[in-house]
Amino acid sequence: MKELVVISGKGGTGKTSLTGAFALLAHNRVLCDADVDAADLHLLMDPEMERQTDFFSGHRAVVDPDRCSGCGLCRASCRFGAINDDLFVDPIACEGCGLCVAICPEKAVSFPENLCGRWFVSTTRFGPMVHARLGAGEENSGKLVSLVRREARSLAEQKGMRLILTDGPPGVGCPVIASIGGADGALIVTEPSLSGLHDLERVLQLTTHFRVPAMICINKFDLNLALTRKIEAFAADNGAGLAGLVPFDPAMTRAMVKGRTLLEFDRHSSAAREVKALWGRVCRWMELA
Repeated sequence: MKELVVISGKGGTGKTSLTGAFALLAHNRVLCDADVDAADLHLLMDPEMERQTDFFSGHRAVVDPDRCSGCGLCRASCRFGAINDDLFVDPIACEGCGLCVAICPEKAVSFPENLCGRWFVSTTRFGPMVHARLGAGEENSGKLVSLVRREARSLAEQKGMRLILTDGPPGVGCPVIASIGGADGALIVTEPSLSGLHDLERVLQLTTHFRVPAMICINKFDLNLALTRKIEAFAADNGAGLAGLVPFDPAMTRAMVKGRTLLEFDRHSSAAREVKALWGRVCRWMELA
């Protein structure tokens, strides 16, 4: 079993569109959406949910008014200003440090685990899929990413699947680190812009640090050929293989609007032809039969 994670240094480079196209081309695969902060692979996959599970992480303080004596010690001690004059704890402002729980003389403050979101096991027209939704403003997305990847691997083992195809998050933060650790390969999707090149440099440093083999795909390469050449030179200088150059193609946007992958919408478009060639290079690189 192998896992390919599709990531990008910045959002909007087209990694989810490419992952969706790969889902059609791949065989014996489990799909995994590890971009839990802004999950959108399900928009292309149209999954039918089989199972959902609550995701708990961290804690939030809650004051029991029946036990509270109104001394105000918790309010005075909270450096985050999360407790108001009525001794109500604002769940958004509360950082879950637990100080109010420790100092309350009446033991009126409880500290329940926080419901952060949910994760799902679903079926799609391309096979099983594990995905999640983090609550608005919630933290610990890295922990949820690790959980989703772990469940995807368990599902792949149960079903005898040979590939886990993971749509990873953008950037270089905790969720990205959680998405690439232990992966067999990372496909970094970038675009020919200054921000695309800058963020590519950072995310390639990350994959190198964690010793995850990486290849680069330049999406919409023909919009700025000068920067495309710079990215190609950067890849060569840093020992990263160039997996492919995907041209700008309105068919990719139209496919998203229809809720379909590019290859389902138009298999003969210029981008679709290159995506098929790109997948062939990725398979040879990762030694996928």
